[in-house]
Amino acid sequence: MSSNDTSNADTVGARAREIFGRRAAYYVTSAVHTDPQVLARIVELAAPEADDLALDIGTGTGHTALALAPQLGAVLGLDLTPEMLDEAESLRALRGADNVAWVLADAQALPVADASLDIVACRRAAHHFPDIAISLREMRRVLKPGGRLAIDDRGAPEEPDLDALLNEIDLLHDHSHIREYRPSEWVAMLEKAGFVVDSVEVYILNRPISSMTEDVAPDDVARIYALVESMTPEQAEALHVGQRHGTIYFDHHYLLVGAHVA
Repeated sequence: MSSNDTSNADTVGARAREIFGRRAAYYVTSAVHTDPQVLARIVELAAPEADDLALDIGTGTGHTALALAPQLGAVLGLDLTPEMLDEAESLRALRGADNVAWVLADAQALPVADASLDIVACRRAAHHFPDIAISLREMRRVLKPGGRLAIDDRGAPEEPDLDALLNEIDLLHDHSHIREYRPSEWVAMLEKAGFVVDSVEVYILNRPISSMTEDVAPDDVARIYALVESMTPEQAEALHVGQRHGTIYFDHHYLLVGAHVA
């Protein structure tokens, strides 16, 4: 990595720590981040066994690590933000999950030995990684042959205009956002990193505009509204833009990816 790349990663990391440190308590009870169906699917994709060792990258307040914990030997939750891990530890203690531990570290430099893990999970974090290729290589490095990777993240439609629009909205919502990727991009990136892709599952949630404007600077809120309200009829139809309960709703794209190391 060049000095410019390192500087950029440091800047993005500092921005993410500031934003997510401020929002940490919200993620403890967030309906999207505690969604039991998505957490259950992550566990299915990970296919945990009793003695498995797992790493949850970008663990946040620990929901994915704690969902995996009852099924395996031990799980380490990794995050860049101390406030997130403080909340995660409170949840861990509340649930009595003694096989879970936390580490403050970067997804681009995992503090784990080569080929030492059976499972890597990464939920709602990859769109913040400054260099996704480096992070995916790190995930591949730490997995044993036969190890499984389970990813859940915000996604982008394959249509270029919708891809650009949703990424611009997400950047205004969160300035630590880097990119949410199309399904085809995920397949290409994972294969380049040395994974065998087993499944890519797209799911869509029609959510209120407030989910993108809460705790956001007024100028950015105004720009988000302007982007949504200026969609072409075709874009609005594709994203199911509409009014419910006195507010604007539109589609948010997500995807679940399962892969393994041959």
